[in-house]
Amino acid sequence: MRIPMRVDYGVRALVELAQGDPDVPKQTAQIARRQGIPEAYLEQVLTSLNKAGLIKSRRGPHGGHVLAEHPQHINLAQVMAVLEGSGPLLNCLVEPVCCELSETCAQREVWSFFEESVRSLLSSTTIASMASRQRELSARKAILTIHD
Repeated sequence: MRIPMRVDYGVRALVELAQGDPDVPKQTAQIARRQGIPEAYLEQVLTSLNKAGLIKSRRGPHGGHVLAEHPQHINLAQVMAVLEGSGPLLNCLVEPVCCELSETCAQREVWSFFEESVRSLLSSTTIASMASRQRELSARKAILTIHD
């Protein structure tokens, strides 16, 4: 399974916003520079997140982006649905009648379990938990750098 670049960039941008002051908008250029994301592409991703209500965006010299709600209330399943859609891995998982082997297919059971496990993990992983873990990893790296 591959995570689309659009989702990767979206999650990185949301984590960046979650780590900042929730009342101070961050500009696209700022996020793009810190995260190593092409600015034009990030703008498209942020537009999608804004339209979906996950962030609030304001244009202009004092504009930028902020999370639309507390990062604890935004999970990776929402981000994935907004930026990539939420279609099934295989059509037979939602329409068993499309395949005459569905009822006796061991492969269908495996993919169904896989899809449900991924959905569960994404739904239980919030932007707040990602931001917290990001801070921990950055602090650990800073400590290791000091000791080198």
